[in-house]
Amino acid sequence: MENRDAILTIPDENGSLPPKAPNLSIGQWFRKNLFSTWVNGILTVLGTAAALLMLRGVLNFVFSENRQWDAVRTNARALMTLTYPESQYVRVWVAFGSVVVLAGLSAGIWADWGRLPARRLAGWFMGAAGFLAVCILVREPSVLMDLEGKTIRLPDGSLVRESFASAMTDRANWWAVVALLLIVGGVIWRSDSDKKQLKITQVTYLGIGLGVLSLWVAPYGHYAFTDGTYIADPNSTVAFSTKMPWTVMWIMLAIGFFAGRWLRTSSYLVLAKAGSNLLWLISPVTLYFVILRDPALDYSHVFSTDLPMGLAFGILGACFLWFLTRSDIGEIGRILATAMLGIAIFNWVAAFFGWYPMLQKARISFLLLAVAALLAPNFVGEAAKRRQLLLGWLGTMALVHYLATMINTPSTVELQSTEFLGGLGLTLFVAVFVVLLSFPLGVLLALGRTSKFPIFRILSTSYIEVIRGVPLISVLIFFSVMVPLFLPDGMELAELGAVLTGYTLFSAAYLAENVRGGLQSVTKGQYEAADAIGLTSAQRTGFIVLPQALRVSIPQLVGQVIATFKETSLLAIIGLFDFLRVANSVIPAQSEFMGVKREGILLVAVIYFFFNFVISKYSQRLERRVGLGER
Repeated sequence: MENRDAILTIPDENGSLPPKAPNLSIGQWFRKNLFSTWVNGILTVLGTAAALLMLRGVLNFVFSENRQWDAVRTNARALMTLTYPESQYVRVWVAFGSVVVLAGLSAGIWADWGRLPARRLAGWFMGAAGFLAVCILVREPSVLMDLEGKTIRLPDGSLVRESFASAMTDRANWWAVVALLLIVGGVIWRSDSDKKQLKITQVTYLGIGLGVLSLWVAPYGHYAFTDGTYIADPNSTVAFSTKMPWTVMWIMLAIGFFAGRWLRTSSYLVLAKAGSNLLWLISPVTLYFVILRDPALDYSHVFSTDLPMGLAFGILGACFLWFLTRSDIGEIGRILATAMLGIAIFNWVAAFFGWYPMLQKARISFLLLAVAALLAPNFVGEAAKRRQLLLGWLGTMALVHYLATMINTPSTVELQSTEFLGGLGLTLFVAVFVVLLSFPLGVLLALGRTSKFPIFRILSTSYIEVIRGVPLISVLIFFSVMVPLFLPDGMELAELGAVLTGYTLFSAAYLAENVRGGLQSVTKGQYEAADAIGLTSAQRTGFIVLPQALRVSIPQLVGQVIATFKETSLLAIIGLFDFLRVANSVIPAQSEFMGVKREGILLVAVIYFFFNFVISKYSQRLERRVGLGER
């Protein structure tokens, strides 16, 4: 950032740089920004008073004696994964650990995540201390309890509260935290110069480590249902089965990061970047359908049917693509590719009418082969380019047939409901899967809507306008209730599969409009320049147009991702036990916490905000990296 600032700083007419803005003291800053005029002063006072009243209301609600936060603590596992069996819960930790290692590996491979000025970190510590002190002061005193644990009331029915001095004394632990934050912030502020900066990766990892350490020393309490018995021990630390896995995750994050840093300095950097991208792409499917489901493979069927079919499509398809990429193939290649597309479409039509039996993954393989054949003209020529297409095809076939076999194999997880995963795990899976599937479909729809061919433009426009004119909940209900009625005998659509299909088609229509806005921002000169150097239409779109269009569309695309994540709360309406439904319906139905809803819903809102805030901040960082709005 320092180099960028130096480049963007423009000298004046005399060739000298503009003077640096002076550092203001706290009092000067307040006078300049908040109390510059009497009107600003009044508005500042009124705004501060309103903010304090709102803060007081939130604190009184959260820390009220009527709140039953034990319901949230006890059902933490249900909120994360619902009824996933405890005997196989190690699979959840393995899946989460895989994501942690991949995150550390990617952070180490791709780039330095920047530096944080020490003074800014000190300011954060002291700001947190000040905010916490304000919270301690504005929260109303606690209600007095009698020996039986009941609230004490006056004859008029009003509650009896402790004095303000007693309340401050009871909150001595919180005041100790305030003092600690002030001491740490002051030490950082005074011991280092303005120019010293800390690596963001170090600060982040240390912050996570402190959170993990608190699990071992802080008395968060132990709450659980064990063999049908409710356990509540508020003075102990969390269970060993919780704090130990989190400690292991913290260590694995460091291992992944240092492995990525080593790869960054090695000769395998290009391969490591491509591999990390591929792992992120396939990890949702692999973690959900392989690790969490634990399929019970029938190896006799695998060796007699699945493996031969995969090898046949891989080898024969590679030979077909090698033939289509010959330099002398001419129009014959396009004719064969079109014929293959017709065969692929006919297989799906035959499946709908039940004309002849065929495994679903065979139909998918034919369709993928048709797509690869249509892309083959872009790889005509050098042997290296032809080998890239063949290696991509072989890898795609291996992945598709492996995942198809795993998905179609029954699970060994002992289910207590129709879906083996719920809660936050289901919410994240649906959100990630919908984003991954709807993005390429949305790009294709955007290209189709801006195409010069009327048939593509009309079909894409009609699809986008129809989908955007229908509410999401109606689309989900249609695919969940109506679509299974039209399927042929012997073909079923699982509830989760129906949700993913409908939600993906819905989200793709909105993504298409976001991408179309970016496509229209690309000037005509870019197209003419691509044509002048002899690029084909596919090469012009992939190398010139789309990169510029997607760069411009980053804010809109991120907004759509956030909307997709939030709208997963509608899954509860069609019967899936997502994060919100567990908090709103499952926990209040327990005899120990009958009717307790507000605590769980508040936690759900906080977690939704956390994920969306992280996505938003990463979007801002990405915009700065690509120079969006600067050039």
